[in-house]
Amino acid sequence: MRKWHRWLSVFFGVIMIWVAVTGLLHYAAVWWPSGEPTAEAVAAAAPPPGFECPEGWRCRPPSVETDNPLRPYLGLFHHLHSGSEGGIWGEIIVMLSGLALMFFTVSGLWMYIRMWSDRKRRGAKNRWFWK
Repeated sequence: MRKWHRWLSVFFGVIMIWVAVTGLLHYAAVWWPSGEPTAEAVAAAAPPPGFECPEGWRCRPPSVETDNPLRPYLGLFHHLHSGSEGGIWGEIIVMLSGLALMFFTVSGLWMYIRMWSDRKRRGAKNRWFWK
């Protein structure tokens, strides 16, 4: 089991770092403090008078320009984070990295329980295996 941890963690560790960094960039773009849009920018984003959204459409005005330097890259960060920029293979790799995280969690707990029970079976005074 330790060999699996060693070899898989190298590959999936790099992917998980990528997912973490792009996720942080996504939230930095969303939460970046920006000032209120000007009245001119809000008026420019409003639909023309008398406009009615056709039935079955989901109409929304274009986003208002803000002073957030990361906001234009929000979609890119999302696509990089989800792996969709790499096509189907990128999405598969990101999905496998999530499964690998679950595997490492369960197998790591299993190894911990085995080490703890081995110390208990040997009659070690302190049952914490790292001491």
